[in-house]
Amino acid sequence: MAEAPEQLKYTEEHEWAEVKGDTVRIGITDYAQQQLGDVVFVQLPEEGKEFAVGDSVGEIESTKSVSELYVPVAGEITTVNTALDASPELINSDPYGEGWIFEVKPSDGIDGLLDATAYKALTDNE
Repeated sequence: MAEAPEQLKYTEEHEWAEVKGDTVRIGITDYAQQQLGDVVFVQLPEEGKEFAVGDSVGEIESTKSVSELYVPVAGEITTVNTALDASPELINSDPYGEGWIFEVKPSDGIDGLLDATAYKALTDNE
């Protein structure tokens, strides 16, 4: 059973979002990393660029496939996790901690995202 911490918000595309002051930290869920298998490369988004909700901002490559990385909130990418350049496997070992991917300064709220209960129900049905 995949972990889905209660304090986070989620998307149907299996990203998580955590409000940290005036930014939102984004990563992929435990469920997503289990489905991907061993992550071998992460194409990080470009800092300073603006994106709309649902825009593709990068890719995650695993031993099984390549998956698009989407931004769940509109806004500007302020920070990327450069540790993933050398250690993409952090997404597998610690998806909600050291495996975070990027931070966004949102132009809107995060109201459209799922809570942990709704996300667990989604993954239980897949």
